[in-house]
Amino acid sequence: MPLTTGTKSYVEWINSPYKRLAGFGKIKNDDVVVFHFPEGDTVAMNIPAQSYYQLTRMYGRDRVWSDKRNFGEVISRPVDKRENYIKRCVAIPGDEIKMERGQLFVNGKPQKSIAGMQHNYIVKTNGTSLNPKALEKLNIAVADREAFSSEQYMFPLTEENVAKMKEFTNVTAVEILTEEPGKWDQNIFPSDKNYQWNVDNFGPITLPAKGKTVQLTIDNLPLYKRIISVYENNKLEVSGSEIKINGEVAKSYTFKLDYYWMMGDNRHNSADSRYWGFVPEDHVVGKAKFIWLSMDKDKNFPAKIRFGRMFRSIK
Repeated sequence: MPLTTGTKSYVEWINSPYKRLAGFGKIKNDDVVVFHFPEGDTVAMNIPAQSYYQLTRMYGRDRVWSDKRNFGEVISRPVDKRENYIKRCVAIPGDEIKMERGQLFVNGKPQKSIAGMQHNYIVKTNGTSLNPKALEKLNIAVADREAFSSEQYMFPLTEENVAKMKEFTNVTAVEILTEEPGKWDQNIFPSDKNYQWNVDNFGPITLPAKGKTVQLTIDNLPLYKRIISVYENNKLEVSGSEIKINGEVAKSYTFKLDYYWMMGDNRHNSADSRYWGFVPEDHVVGKAKFIWLSMDKDKNFPAKIRFGRMFRSIK
């Protein structure tokens, strides 16, 4: 099931210590998870209501930080927002993940196929325009339809819709869009020159697990500095090649919490862990179980209610 805007879900809450002790609510790979959005500690002061990570995707990190007139100062706040977000948990504490040309690998194995997963595709025609009614039947939202000309378009498509699009009489090619390895997107976690990753190529990264110790260096500190200073409330100082935690020189760090990696099913149009990194266990609210309301943003009430999607289980 694609995780789409306008979808409301029933959540199996897992914050209760009794449920934890009884073994209920344990998060597994590929569960759809509700969690607190881990980005509230960074904000552009002139546009505080907008997501900092969305701003950097739209305008570039350099402009957001340098254009004080439009964006203001970029500041950090000590407490993250408590806005609920829903994504798929693709990796749990201790897992190693990497992504190569859009394919996610968990512990060396390709992620299993997920129904409804989308990637961006270039669709080419013989020169005649695509019928908007045909695109509506494929559930491609108006906001997701990017037309470069009557001969070339870009859409987020599922594998099922790719097959259907290829059957259009005026379509000549449907080609997936992927970034090349080594092309650095500075918006991708951890936004450091030592990790020149992009939306389709990153890692390998091992997810921190409670009680596990990692050796700390200046080179790998960008992966863990937010964990150390924000999520686990330590005073982190760096002077040259020396790292201090709570005033003591640190060569290693032992994690106090478990961490998860969340990704959206619409892989090229999702703000997720590729942008803001690890999600700590105390941000996890629960698992989404079924859809209780689904709205089509392109239609007016009552036609905008997707009755066919309501009360469907989330997989």
